[in-house]
Amino acid sequence: MNNIADIMALAPVIPVLVIDDVGNAHAIAEALVAGGLFALEVTLRTPAALDVIRAMSEIPGAVVGAGTVLNARDLDAAQAAGARFIVSPGLTSTVAEAALAADIPLLPGVATAGDIMRGLDAGLSNFKFFPAVASGGIPALKALVAPFGKVRFCPTGGVTQASMAEWLAVPGVACVGGSWMVPGGPVDAAAIQVAASAASGRRS
Repeated sequence: MNNIADIMALAPVIPVLVIDDVGNAHAIAEALVAGGLFALEVTLRTPAALDVIRAMSEIPGAVVGAGTVLNARDLDAAQAAGARFIVSPGLTSTVAEAALAADIPLLPGVATAGDIMRGLDAGLSNFKFFPAVASGGIPALKALVAPFGKVRFCPTGGVTQASMAEWLAVPGVACVGGSWMVPGGPVDAAAIQVAASAASGRRS
């Protein structure tokens, strides 16, 4: 799967995961996949992140990507760990060129029309609207969708289980990103699967 649009189409939600303990990786990934969420974004915010990507990549059905990728070094390390797609909080030519050179799907963050235009110039047409709520929420995204009809978005940052349907109803939104399926604290695989099922629309 070498197309970010195909990855975004796997499920209505991409879980955004901050995991400190690689020992929890298998259980979390198995629960999310069982609940119908297949594209998993492991953020590079913890020392364990690369090991978590390696471990989660062993789970059948999981399409594991790396988030919080800030530069080419992060991208190379994530890809070496088994990441199949890259998510960045913003869009830089350095990251875009590194993803193109590595032939790995990229979902860069955008918040303005200028961001989107720079992405289009780089040959991209799928973006993370980030931080979604802080950047003006649904009204701001609708305003951006209007002049960019062929662009597809994944709003992330402040999206919740309660608000995801409203975000998904916006034209141009292919999926959303969210962290509510895997809260901090002890891992409760059964609860994660229930939350994933609710997010994916799959009956438990």
